[in-house]
Amino acid sequence: MAKSELVLALEQLEREKNIRKDDILKMIEEAVVSSLRKHVGKNAVIEASIDPETAEFKAAVVMTVVEAVADKEREIGLAEARRTKKDAAVGQELRLPAPVTDFARIAAQTAKQVLAQKIREKERDSLFDEYKPKEGEIVTGAVHRFLERNVIVDIGKTEAILPVREQIRRERYPIGGNVRAMILRVDKAQRGPQVVISRAAPLFLKRLFELEVPEIGDKIVEIVAVARDPGFRAKVVVKSSDPKVDPVGSCVGLRGSRIRSIMNELAGERIDLIPYDEQIEKYLANSLAPAKVVSVRVMDPEHKRAEILVSEEQLALAIGKDGQNVRLACRLTGWELEVRTAPQEAPSPEGGGSPSPEGTAGLRAVEGVGAKTAEILAAGGFTDPAQLAAAAVAQLTALEGIGEKTAAKIIASARKHLEGNPAAQSAEPEPAAPKPQAGPESGDAPAS
Repeated sequence: MAKSELVLALEQLEREKNIRKDDILKMIEEAVVSSLRKHVGKNAVIEASIDPETAEFKAAVVMTVVEAVADKEREIGLAEARRTKKDAAVGQELRLPAPVTDFARIAAQTAKQVLAQKIREKERDSLFDEYKPKEGEIVTGAVHRFLERNVIVDIGKTEAILPVREQIRRERYPIGGNVRAMILRVDKAQRGPQVVISRAAPLFLKRLFELEVPEIGDKIVEIVAVARDPGFRAKVVVKSSDPKVDPVGSCVGLRGSRIRSIMNELAGERIDLIPYDEQIEKYLANSLAPAKVVSVRVMDPEHKRAEILVSEEQLALAIGKDGQNVRLACRLTGWELEVRTAPQEAPSPEGGGSPSPEGTAGLRAVEGVGAKTAEILAAGGFTDPAQLAAAAVAQLTALEGIGEKTAAKIIASARKHLEGNPAAQSAEPEPAAPKPQAGPESGDAPAS
């Protein structure tokens, strides 16, 4: 190949393979040096260069001038050196032209092999550099073949693998069919970058929402968390930075158009949209949607344990088939949730319904007990100040909306009220047996 043709070929290779011409020239230099070293000596110092414009090749063996030669590969005698250079002196380095012509065929063959290998390595590195930044992005490809139960998908410049664990269980992938998935990770492998894609990852569902819901792309609506049982059910927590924008409504779309499009992509996977709430009790209650929760009581904030009370008819819905609903809620929130049936409401003093103002008048005489707090106490079985005075703090905190500080104040006020009104005291006040409802573990404000 003529020199000009070599340069043109390298420039074309640079355009098509995205491999720099200078890198290829350097590879050729290294290949020729490697070939020459086999014949000159493995310890010989060889210099080679190719002009990037003219493709002119030069090679030389570097020898040190000595009086007595000890290393024939690196040293040359003074007398022999002066036959090449008349003023050669001991200690100088001579660059003797390498016998490139004699080894042209061997050098060319070695260069071809090394060049082919280097080009493959460059292509692999180029593909890795191209796809590595795309981790987390959605790609579309065609099913090419199967490797056991894994699906090999052609995504353009390379093939990606859809492992069985990243597939939606109910789906089938016919040869030639299109598949949309997310690039889960890109790893370096001997035969090139290994691109692993996923349709089961929670992030894939999040990316689909970003494509379908413009408000998410505009940063008005944010997806806080996602939990999935791929192909069956998913829970997505959303919140809005604009009070005028409903995050759930934005994700559902007009007549459910947006959410339906995502569900169809995921083989009919049901999606529960959960509104985020700063108050942990409300957030945990929302996470069990579509079940309606009676109350939530945080049992252990440090270890994130909470008790959820639901009505008997809502229990099966809250737990879900094979515990799916509560399991996803736990995964979504990071809390350990214990779902229980709420006890039946205690009958009011009037025989039904909410306690009347007349029935709570005695309680409202206690300092710090308002109308709403009196109703909560009466519903829990506390009907007069004497019962409050004899109650324990734990009994009152079991009622919804009454924290430890409030309970202690109520008990202290009831005792003070009785001391000032001896007639209001009963001989042996029986402690009430309040209905165990779940509520906030602490707080001073009674529930409205």
